[in-house]
Amino acid sequence: QVQLVESGGGLVQAGGSLRLSCAASGRTSLMRYVGWFRQAPGKERESIATISWSGGRPYYADSVKGRFFISRDNAKNTVYLQMNSLKPEDTAVYYCAASRSLGVPRDSSGMDYWGKGTPVTVSS
Repeated sequence: QVQLVESGGGLVQAGGSLRLSCAASGRTSLMRYVGWFRQAPGKERESIATISWSGGRPYYADSVKGRFFISRDNAKNTVYLQMNSLKPEDTAVYYCAASRSLGVPRDSSGMDYWGKGTPVTVSS
């Protein structure tokens, strides 16, 4: 199977930046898409960025488009999420996930493997 471990979360002021990392291990050949999700207190988990493990254009939620950027380093089996111009409403636990599906996963139900999450708090 695939193991995913996130890192890079923390406390940042509004307008600041953070870069999250997700290290994949195990049977990484199973991964077709990787993505970042987030879940704020009292809210559902939402997909914010997805990218094909083999290449292709990324997909972003409207709420983060132009501010967040997903990238991957296949040699390091690592996925990154660069978060710029952070807002207090970006406060959430951020999860890395991977899918075996050949089609683009649209939501959390399309993901097969999950990390445990890393918290991000944006202060105003």
